[in-house]
Amino acid sequence: MKDGQATRRRLLDAAAAEFATYGIAGARVDRISANAKANKAQLYAYFGDKDRLFDAVFHELSNEIVNSVPLTADDLPAYAVGIYDACLARPSLVRLATWARLERVPTGVLVTTMAKETEQKLTAIADAQRNGRIDPAIAPGDVLAMVSAMALTWSPASLFHAATPADPEADHERRRKTLAEAVGRAFRSPASALSD
Repeated sequence: MKDGQATRRRLLDAAAAEFATYGIAGARVDRISANAKANKAQLYAYFGDKDRLFDAVFHELSNEIVNSVPLTADDLPAYAVGIYDACLARPSLVRLATWARLERVPTGVLVTTMAKETEQKLTAIADAQRNGRIDPAIAPGDVLAMVSAMALTWSPASLFHAATPADPEADHERRRKTLAEAVGRAFRSPASALSD
């Protein structure tokens, strides 16, 4: 059983690298299997086909990134900065999401496996809105979507600048500070803004 789990893990890791580099259509099962030191029969036994393998990789990385940063509705800026740092450390997720959008033209909710975690975040935001800490005029789902999008401003999918770990630390610090300030201002409750 442990060998099977190790093989599955190697296949997922090799597939993540392959899909991030070549996309869904350009990825090759032969390369994934060879890089995972597995055979194609094992890949098909675990995942069925290349599309389902992509889904497994995308869902795993999405869960990993999103759940690596706890959302505290009292501190949306820290959540945004945490997502910035998580994507900086694991840019393959953003590349996978970009490939999914290019090749599948998805609509609606992109990752359905995180329903429980998303619901907890939405509940935390709604509670903070009721308590006057986040602007109640914006739907909780929209708050979460916009905070996440703001955190991805410098991601590999950016239209303007893709940050890398090799960028000077001063640039990362400037971006983190700007992001935290922008998120804090954007979602501040009007009542709390008046009391500042």
